[in-house]
Amino acid sequence: MEYRDIEYSLNGNAAIVQLNRPEKLNAFTPETLTEIRHAVDSAAKDQNVIGIVITGAGRGFSSGLDAASLVSVTKSGGSQTARQHDPEALPGIFSYLLQTPKPVIAAINGVAAGGGLVLALMCDIRIAAQDARLTTVFLKRGLIAEHGVSWILPRLVGSGRALDLLWMSDMIGAEEAHRIGLVDRLADDSVQAAVDYIEKLAITSPPGAIAETKRLIYDHLGVDYRTALQDAARSTDRFTDTDDAREGATAFTEKRAPRFQRLGDE
Repeated sequence: MEYRDIEYSLNGNAAIVQLNRPEKLNAFTPETLTEIRHAVDSAAKDQNVIGIVITGAGRGFSSGLDAASLVSVTKSGGSQTARQHDPEALPGIFSYLLQTPKPVIAAINGVAAGGGLVLALMCDIRIAAQDARLTTVFLKRGLIAEHGVSWILPRLVGSGRALDLLWMSDMIGAEEAHRIGLVDRLADDSVQAAVDYIEKLAITSPPGAIAETKRLIYDHLGVDYRTALQDAARSTDRFTDTDDAREGATAFTEKRAPRFQRLGDE
């Protein structure tokens, strides 16, 4: 696929998806959403890729839905989602990131607002530059918490802070976002920090176990402890009898770096 609204590149073991509409603060159009999905799917299938970094070009991460697209959506009475084509798909424009089997890291540079914040929230880890600023903004547009924000935000910051962030729609800086748990790490260069994180994963952790751990975390957020522990026990039994587990034990005893199997198409 030839990209118009994003740039896709590889940096070592990391795939970098960079939103590339800096003159519009990387606001989304329907084409942008299609391109992001295609790039993420391509990275998930690439055995050379351990993790995915999503960031923005210029002075912002993303300001959310493009103004023209927002007007179109509100006039049509609903947003365009994958569920219109696949009833089994999760609702929400970036919900598929939760099911992507590789780590997805948001490298937040500048402003992340509205749909741009949704994109960051649906990533597994958020690393923010010192000048990053974040806002929900939905209620200021006459909308509600959209695209799964009402599910993920309270799990990151607590229900009271989530309601405050949504009701007031205040812009908060990177340090405040880090203090309340909205972002996980701060860095002078958020993209490089995200790439470094993935390079460390490439050395220390098997991709198959990374993917299964991600599944367990998200699946267990909404179930009782008995169901979660039983699922985790079954998963443990499966992974104990794998080549990666045997390689991990052998590498430990031989005092060398492990050589784990990669995830992706052959």
